[in-house]
Amino acid sequence: MHARQSHIFQVIPRIEKRFVETSFLAYVRGRCRRLPQVELGIGDDAAVYEPRGRQVVCTDQIIDRVDFELDQHCPADIGFKSVAINLSDIAAMGARPRSMLVTLAVPRRPDNSELAAAVYEGIIEAAAEYHVAIIGGDLSVHDGPLMVSVTMIGELDATWTPWKRSGGKVGDAVYLSGPVGGSLLGRHLRPKPRLDLVDTLRDDFNVTAAIDVSDSLSIDLDRLCAASGIGVRLDVDAIPIHRDAEKRSEETGRSPFRHAWSDGEDFELLLCVAPEDASRIESARTEASSPLGDLQRIGELTSRRGLWKLEAGKLLRLPPQGFIHGGE
Repeated sequence: MHARQSHIFQVIPRIEKRFVETSFLAYVRGRCRRLPQVELGIGDDAAVYEPRGRQVVCTDQIIDRVDFELDQHCPADIGFKSVAINLSDIAAMGARPRSMLVTLAVPRRPDNSELAAAVYEGIIEAAAEYHVAIIGGDLSVHDGPLMVSVTMIGELDATWTPWKRSGGKVGDAVYLSGPVGGSLLGRHLRPKPRLDLVDTLRDDFNVTAAIDVSDSLSIDLDRLCAASGIGVRLDVDAIPIHRDAEKRSEETGRSPFRHAWSDGEDFELLLCVAPEDASRIESARTEASSPLGDLQRIGELTSRRGLWKLEAGKLLRLPPQGFIHGGE
């Protein structure tokens, strides 16, 4: 245990049946950075913050034994993940994150104060890394599993149109923002939301549709196509496969492609752009230090619904596979 965390645990008394302990609020308030978008933060009945554009709001909850294993995974990693998956949703909308609300429900056990603080360390780390203000939330103790719920508030500039799943058009190129597969080897607890791509793409390219890869590449691509009322013809050899998928393949006997196709929890972005923008992306991504270097063109939207690949001159349908977390 790190010395800093040990000190934190010593100064936080046990969390009793009340929803929020004053000492825990003091700890959170002391650990959170003050950011200019927040006029009034943690400590009152509600927060006051200054929006700079139109609001984009999402929420996600992760639960022990569903999204992580508390007896196997580091609590700080669990906290980090709870923030990162919401940041990925904000990125998929083409927005910038600004503020968030965090609710913890911790199991009733002797070390519940230590557990709450350890989870919050990961939350604070993610907030600092992505310059997001924690403006409030709730804490409770219950006879159930650890649950972490984050509501993320992002913003769109006045002239920006949100990226939607439903905007894809026949002929659009489909891009994937990075390699996928094998995330259960550890990346699923420390995902990297692709916010780094948002401003560059916003400034120079027209993204017609987007979604993040949470349940699996195939399931989320199928969702995008269904929302747009179209299909996709894939170049399966162009799909970037993460080295973790190759490692998982050695353990499971399934092919690396199958892991890339169905594993999920990669939190990369699927992006559709018009053909003329695709040509410019191909030129830009080869430039040294280009933020678009990770983008890989993996297919083209077609009028025939579903997921397809061309093999021996014939179109073969690819069934979507993966794990659905209970919502889309």
